[in-house]
Amino acid sequence: MSDYRSVADAVAEEIRGGALRPGDRLPPQRTFARRHGIADSTATRVYRELARRGLTVGEVGRGTYVRAGAEAAAPALTEPAAARVDLELNHSTLPGHAGLLAEGLAPLARPDILGDALRPVGAAGTPTAREAAAELLARGGWRPDPDQVLFAGNGRQAVSAAVAALVPPGGRLGVEELTYPVIRTVAARLGVTLVPLAMDDEGLLPGAVEQAHRRAPLHAVYTQPTLHNPLSLTAPPARLAALAEVLTRLDLPVVEDAVWGFLRAELPPFAALLPERTVLVDSLSKRVAPGLTLGFLVAPPARTDALATSLRSGGWTPMRFALEVMRRWQRDGTADRLAADKRQDAAERQALAARRLDGFDVRGDARAYHCWWRLPEGWRADTFVAAAARHGIAVAPAAAFAVRRDSAPHAVRLALASPPTDALAPALDALAGIARSTPEDLQGRY
Repeated sequence: MSDYRSVADAVAEEIRGGALRPGDRLPPQRTFARRHGIADSTATRVYRELARRGLTVGEVGRGTYVRAGAEAAAPALTEPAAARVDLELNHSTLPGHAGLLAEGLAPLARPDILGDALRPVGAAGTPTAREAAAELLARGGWRPDPDQVLFAGNGRQAVSAAVAALVPPGGRLGVEELTYPVIRTVAARLGVTLVPLAMDDEGLLPGAVEQAHRRAPLHAVYTQPTLHNPLSLTAPPARLAALAEVLTRLDLPVVEDAVWGFLRAELPPFAALLPERTVLVDSLSKRVAPGLTLGFLVAPPARTDALATSLRSGGWTPMRFALEVMRRWQRDGTADRLAADKRQDAAERQALAARRLDGFDVRGDARAYHCWWRLPEGWRADTFVAAAARHGIAVAPAAAFAVRRDSAPHAVRLALASPPTDALAPALDALAGIARSTPEDLQGRY
């Protein structure tokens, strides 16, 4: 009698070799058993083994499918997709912006200025850099105190430093049930347990924070109240006020990820409402250029020292050169010009997506660079991702954002910033065509 592992090895080899492709449906277990001359019980063990290896996924009543990809050792959404049209990552670089940025860099070619910009600097940066950062981060009538601004090498390091300062190893961090994927990696490296918190159409539910804290104390909460990634939600004032009340009553600090806040410049951040408890984190990557890495933290006065210590001990302090170019771009108006251009670009791309995906359950703020698509009946996210990949389009499945992947909805996030618009429109049309079909309709075409 064949050992089930050897049969599973043979199927795994077919998957690796491309004979079985992502999204392909395996035959019913009884049919599989007859084809391979094995017992039905052995076929059951083979299918379980394939699922254990992360090669297949099954759904009651629909069958077993080859996964869109094996479980990756690296976190999701960390590298540009290899697909021809990348709707997985948001990298906004607009025509003409490189020229604007170059003008601000020209003075740094002088040896005396460049020499100063290459000297080391600490988490607090320099007084002129803090002033420039305060102007850069100001929005909705709020402007941080420059003395409360700290710097990190990039936005992810800013998040890491904030979590490390607020949550001890083994502690619990409350996060929205769908959240920025990198927070999972940060938590794992710091030995922090993520606690998923329920949401509705207005964002994080304050009651969910209270319930989670009562079950076992939280040490902090991480949230994206403005243009939430992946849902594009922006919490209304009443929701933010209710959240502030709960956090104050429970004596909990909060990390506000404001990386997309510049697209809603008319709105103040949550930090304006609860400054004594909120650590705001932001970066230059989205608002200026993907390749320029500089992170910001706006710290409550009582936590400034702890956050600075966290940045130093983690090796997350910035390069002085990045501080200097940020200061110059802010002073000469380049940063504001780029942000304004991107607000217009995001609105145009969001309008394009609304037209091309009209009739589907797509949620997207008119000012956001991403939208959330609840897929039509019959589609699973991983199968849809695989079908899109066959059309040369990369999209992100809901599981990439779910704290508990087994509870991820059948949805995908579309990142609209990266491709040129003449590639975005046909890509959206192709995705609409896929969604109007069924997995079974498409299977025979490949």
